[in-house]
Order: sequence, then C-alpha cells, then structure tokens
Amino acid sequence: MSLIINNLFKRHGENWVIKDVSLQVEKGEILGIFGVVGVGKSTLIRAIAGDIEHNGGTVFFDADDVTDLNCTERRFHFPKLSNESFWKTMFKAEVPSELSDGIGQVLALENALHTAEGVLLLDNQFCFMDRETREENCEKLRQNVKEKNLAVVFATNDFNEIFLICDRVAVLHDGEIKQTGTPREVYENPNSATVARVTGRNNLIEAKRLSSSKTETPEFQTVKGEHRIFTDQIEKNALDAIDQIVTLAIRPEHISISFGASFPEDNLLKAKISGVKYLGATTLIELDADGLTLNSLVLRLVGLNIGDECMVGLPPDRIQILKD
Repeated sequence: MSLIINNLFKRHGENWVIKDVSLQVEKGEILGIFGVVGVGKSTLIRAIAGDIEHNGGTVFFDADDVTDLNCTERRFHFPKLSNESFWKTMFKAEVPSELSDGIGQVLALENALHTAEGVLLLDNQFCFMDRETREENCEKLRQNVKEKNLAVVFATNDFNEIFLICDRVAVLHDGEIKQTGTPREVYENPNSATVARVTGRNNLIEAKRLSSSKTETPEFQTVKGEHRIFTDQIEKNALDAIDQIVTLAIRPEHISISFGASFPEDNLLKAKISGVKYLGATTLIELDADGLTLNSLVLRLVGLNIGDECMVGLPPDRIQILKD
C-alpha cells in the first residue's frame, strides 16, 4: 500500500501554485520534493496534509480516498513549528521562540518519529540545524522510516539533503513536477535545462548544431566564443534542427584544467583563469574562454592563479544536450 496523489491543483487567487501534480510514495520510502524558493513546495506539502483546501485532484492512502478529509481526519503527521499549543503541550514552552530554531526542529522531529503512523510530511525540517546535527537526524529519520514502515514526503531547497535522505526525488518548478527519479539519476541525467540548473552547479552553454543527424558524433558551435564542441551520439529525435539553439550542460567536476599535455578528444579550449573560490574540500575555478564563461571544480589548488592561461577539457561523454 502507498500514498497516491493524482492530478493535484492549488490556486491562490488567480495564480496556479500547484498544477497537475501526481506522485506515489511507497511505505518505507522517502520521496523528496525539491525546488528553489517559491516554486510551491510548502503549498504542495500542506495540500497533501489536508492543512489547506485544493482546487482539484485526489489523495489516497492504503487504498482509502482521503481527499475530502481535513488534516486531523487524514491522520497524516505534519509537524508545524508555528503551532503554539504543540509547543506548550510537548515542550512546556510558552511560545516557540523560547527555544532556538535548530533545537525546535530536533524536538519536533523526535516527536514526529515517535508518534507518526502511516504518513509523515516534512517541510524544510533541517534548515536551521548545523551540519553535524543535520547528518545525525537525517540518519535517525532514515532508520525510523524503515523500522516503522512510514511513507515520507520531504520538501527542501537543498539538494545535499536530497542526497542524504531520499530514495527518490521529484523536482518541482513553477508548480509542476519536471522530473522524478533517484537523486543520482536526476543529478547525472537531468531531462531539461531547468532541472540541470537547479540541482547543483552546472555549466549551461548555448550552442547550435552544425552536423547532420546522421553524423556519428554530433558537432555544435557555442554562441559565446564560437567554439566547436563534440558530444557523444544520442538518439536522432533528441536533436533539434541544424542551426537551432540548444543547451549543452556539463558539471564543473567534469571539466579538466591542464597546462601541458592533454587529450585532444576532450574538446580542448584555451581559457584564462578569471576567479578562484576556495570552498574547503574543493575549489571552484572560474574560466573565460573567449567570452564563454565556465566553472571547474578541483580538489586541490595547485598552480592555479587568476590571470593564468590554461587548457580546459570538456569530455564528450560528460556533455548533455538539453531542451526546455
């Protein structure tokens, strides 16, 4: 049995916040709802919970239609930090502000895991926690979900949390589900430029196709810098017409930087280092290739200085051809 949401709609005034959303969550599974701020994640969670009315669609759990039931009647556990009666009853706090936001989230999650049965709905549950506390509670959540066989919907705007917690993820944008899959599938194989952009750092390069669809290796020319870029072969129906603008995507960690011998087949471009951002375990290198801006992520900052000229490699098998 599972939680099934079919064709859910929600409108605020004249604006459709949720548009035709369909999801299925199995017991023992955590489904992440991921998207940037303002795309409708909280509205979707509240509509599933029965905390707000929707404008169309159905909600089923264990084959029971709970569409017309309110939050209490659905018996879906949906901890809300703004509920003062919850805080007074559970934690003897007169108002939520008597506890820090991070501690409040920890206590709310502990209570939810203790009392939840069937469905647990979480909205940015870890946003106020420090890294160590977040990782501890992520692991606690995963263990309890398996032990209690809960169906969990978890909304966040942090894709790192999706990697830590979720079995599958649904990317929400402008109120619509754009792609669903495992976190790795969505990160490595986004189905559109929109998904590629919001799921982590990505180099999105506008280019037009030069080669025939019959060519074994598709060839493109970048709009900025007019560089020739080759990609691995893809299905013919995935290619637009010649000279049409498409988006080529490659993650920063897949771009190589060299000052000596390189591999010509890796789409070598001459570039100049225009910026260096130290990120702790990694360093983000900003590159200018005749007006084409690229980012490369490296593990060690060795001999990379602003103003240095270098060669950058874009492996064809790491480049994706995307359309929106």
